[in-house]
Amino acid sequence: MKKRQILYLGNKVSKHGFNKTTIETLGPLLEMEGYKVLYASEKKSQVFRLLEMLYTIVRYSRSTDYILIDTYSTLSFIYAFCSSQLARLLKIKYIPILHGGNLPSRLKKNPYLSNLVFNNATICVAPSNYLKTKFEELGYTNLVFIPNTVEINKYEFLERISIVPNLLWVRAFSKIYNPAMAIEVFKLVKEKYPASKLCMIGPDKDGSMNDIKELVSKYELDIEITGRLSIEEWTTKSKQFDVFINTTHFDNTPISVIEAMALGLPIVSTNVGGIPYLVANEENALLVSDNDVQGMVNCIVRLVEEDNLSLKLSKNGNELIESFDWNVVKKKWIEVLG
Repeated sequence: MKKRQILYLGNKVSKHGFNKTTIETLGPLLEMEGYKVLYASEKKSQVFRLLEMLYTIVRYSRSTDYILIDTYSTLSFIYAFCSSQLARLLKIKYIPILHGGNLPSRLKKNPYLSNLVFNNATICVAPSNYLKTKFEELGYTNLVFIPNTVEINKYEFLERISIVPNLLWVRAFSKIYNPAMAIEVFKLVKEKYPASKLCMIGPDKDGSMNDIKELVSKYELDIEITGRLSIEEWTTKSKQFDVFINTTHFDNTPISVIEAMALGLPIVSTNVGGIPYLVANEENALLVSDNDVQGMVNCIVRLVEEDNLSLKLSKNGNELIESFDWNVVKKKWIEVLG
């Protein structure tokens, strides 16, 4: 049987200090299953990244079976639009992989452009039932749910039985992920539990890191801000922490939350976007409203003071992520790609 050739388009820019995105995790896993995968683009400049994507489509147009396109709701949407329309012109099958909890807003704001991208796709892959549901509500039917994946055997599960609390936040420093909320939460937690710590891990995406450092200085808090770390580095550091906090305004299915559950960290998160489609409140996470600082503090206090709550969330979260293991998820990709 002929080996399928896949052209994968996305932001393959971790070497420039950014977090790895799906293109750098899913692509190599597909290669392990026998697919030949080509990539674009590693260019730091957004303009040059787009140009390389388009050039690569033309260059490999005759040998490519499918184009996978990581599709976001913000400025990167233009990559998906231009790439998908060039693929249509060259009669190449393409598959958008939907990312970003704010994509439904993009569908409503730009219905014409959205229809050109998504209705002409071979199929659209939704990594969350949230996005699948939202797309279907707006009339799209060519969707399949394939969750983000982790290789579970690479994560060391530790039960969290007693909580200090030491808080861990892992995300890019960007206003949409609301890192300031983590500082406000920690300020109140620190007042009640003076021995508590906060570590914030992730690259600076929009200048928010400087704002956070100024807020930390204003409150005279001692917070560790590491910048970007590799998965190996941050998962090793996670052993020093008890609670994973997710403060985002918008979300889809954040891989960092899935990884945190694989590590046994109890999750306290804002109840936005795809989060309630990923976890269940009181079952494998504690959820609060968007930007509800006091609500998140109350949840952390509960983890400290309620017997067995942290252990329950730790165990249930770890059981949940078994469905995200590559050995399960790869079967769905093979059904799509053949």
